[in-house]
Amino acid sequence: MGAGVETRVDSESTEPVSTLELRLLGPLAIRRDGATLTLPASRKVRGLLGYLALAPRPVSRSQLCELLWDVPQDPRGELRWCLSKIRGLVDTPGRPRVDARAGAVRLDLAGCRVDAIEIGRAAEAGIATVPAARLHALCALFAGEFLEGLEIDRNPAFNTWLTAQRHRLRGCHAALLEHCVARAEGDDVFRHVQAWIALAPFDARAHGALLRALAARGRLREGEEHLAATARLFEAEGLDAASIRDLWRAARAAGPAVGAAPAREEPPARGDEAPVQRRASVAVMPFVDVSAAGGAAGGPADGLAHDVITRLAKLRSLFVIAQGSVFALRDRRIGPQEAGRMLNVDYTVGGTLRRAGPRLIVSVELVETRTARIIWAEMFDHPVDDAFLVMDAIGNRIVASVASEIETAERNRALLKPPNSLDAWEAHHRGLWHMYRFTRADNAQAQRFFESAVRRDPTFARAHAGLSFTHFQNAFQGWAERATEIDRAFAAAGQSLMADDRDPAAHWAMGRALWLRGSHARAIIEMESAVDLSPNFALGHYTLAFFHAQDGDPAAAMDFSDYSRQLSPFDPLLFAMLGSRAIALARLQRFDEAADWGVKAAARPNAHAQIMAIAAYTLALAGRREEARRYLGTIHRTLPHYGVADFLTAMQFSPDAAALFRSAARRISDG
Repeated sequence: MGAGVETRVDSESTEPVSTLELRLLGPLAIRRDGATLTLPASRKVRGLLGYLALAPRPVSRSQLCELLWDVPQDPRGELRWCLSKIRGLVDTPGRPRVDARAGAVRLDLAGCRVDAIEIGRAAEAGIATVPAARLHALCALFAGEFLEGLEIDRNPAFNTWLTAQRHRLRGCHAALLEHCVARAEGDDVFRHVQAWIALAPFDARAHGALLRALAARGRLREGEEHLAATARLFEAEGLDAASIRDLWRAARAAGPAVGAAPAREEPPARGDEAPVQRRASVAVMPFVDVSAAGGAAGGPADGLAHDVITRLAKLRSLFVIAQGSVFALRDRRIGPQEAGRMLNVDYTVGGTLRRAGPRLIVSVELVETRTARIIWAEMFDHPVDDAFLVMDAIGNRIVASVASEIETAERNRALLKPPNSLDAWEAHHRGLWHMYRFTRADNAQAQRFFESAVRRDPTFARAHAGLSFTHFQNAFQGWAERATEIDRAFAAAGQSLMADDRDPAAHWAMGRALWLRGSHARAIIEMESAVDLSPNFALGHYTLAFFHAQDGDPAAAMDFSDYSRQLSPFDPLLFAMLGSRAIALARLQRFDEAADWGVKAAARPNAHAQIMAIAAYTLALAGRREEARRYLGTIHRTLPHYGVADFLTAMQFSPDAAALFRSAARRISDG
């Protein structure tokens, strides 16, 4: 339904600061110049005001009519009446705040204070960066549920939106309280942790914080009593209390430290101890069907969630909560963020599905559970020509985007930690950060991090695959002795397959290593195995494009390239996806198109010398020799002796393709 992202208030306005204040947390209240205004009795007026206050963009009149009216005689007339009442509340002389032009409605809140927007901004910026005093002030804004008491009978769309906002803001409140607990001094910790438990009674981390605080102060009897009560609470809800008991045993073993607040948990430096297998965890909550005829279990919204769960699990890079658990929590009316805390996962995915005439609209959010920060959100709006194909396409985009965004978030988090404190998962993601920079120095750094990851966990297939990729790059870029690096790439890929032959990345690494060895047919078989295991594995589709572009079916290469970019439009290897398409077009004698795609590939910020060469040679084939020379000059600034022989050594073209690119090199040197 939209309106899930807070309205942005213009901080650069030169107008005097308004004294208008909207309180959406608790019963709706509006204050102007310090005086509380009397609100209209109409629930729809108040509901519309709350909805517009959080709408991230202008909302069409037709959408507002669908949201708040069942089958009224004159929905637009009623909407106009409601907007007139809102104008009376928020407009001031010379400052109209309700903008209803061009068939859409927007509420201008520049200069106003809106409690829910302040909370949302803090979550978006990162709660960990908020000063302690500000944390307490933000917690004090929660005077009750969002728009308390404003459910509207026979308005399922509005009530669904209302419930989603309540779940989101409750998750923000829990994240704020968790950070208050982490920074609390002395016995202040108990005030914050008790509020946290009251808000999220099934959050194991909240109970763990209380148990650690009690143990640190030697209050063991209270800890035992809390453990017993919490275990009964969890077991009554069918939840496993073993993790709470483990937390209490660890807290008691740590011994009392009177006056100390519980410390934040950090992973210890690891040496030769037994490996700890860890992956980022995600819960995909069932999507909510907000269509007028929606809501029945087993419909397209449930089918989409099931599809996303299955496909994410096939990627093998994430720990994905099983369908039974998330659907059971949905049936108990537990929202995505609360479910994420109950399940103790790092990320949650949730969203809505709506049919609007001939169109299907799906909105989805990926939220970091502990900070309540939305790290990715998207709306998919497709005509429903073929419902199954549309759902399949939307599922593909959701799975690829979720996997990519989580990988980016985990990489960024690992970058902030000292290298000697990284576990295998973190070392792997630190390696990915360096690997995707495509320089010789960064590749060496990536190799060291991947080696560290496999020392800490020899069963970590993706770390072995990453290590194989660094050796592939050494051979492909000519950064080290080629034969030795090919053997090392092959050996590391073999270790990846031994660790987990169901991981598509393991087959991807082996396919690339076989390609280096000249075993092209076997390389394609391995890559096809990768995409069979996980149809959403974008790197597998790209590498099939890479193989076919050079020594295979160039038309198939273009299809694979297009599909890989559809799955992962912001992929770190986007330059290679574009470059593969350029090579395929050149082999098809479509030189002008090839040159355009080669230039697009070279424009990517991490494009390396081989990609610049693709741009140079395809430009030459298109007759654009001066541009081709400029790209070759760019390569020569770092590799003065680079020539077509280096390009052909890196690639493995069919004889006709090799002859084509030699002719391109001659065109650059002639005249």
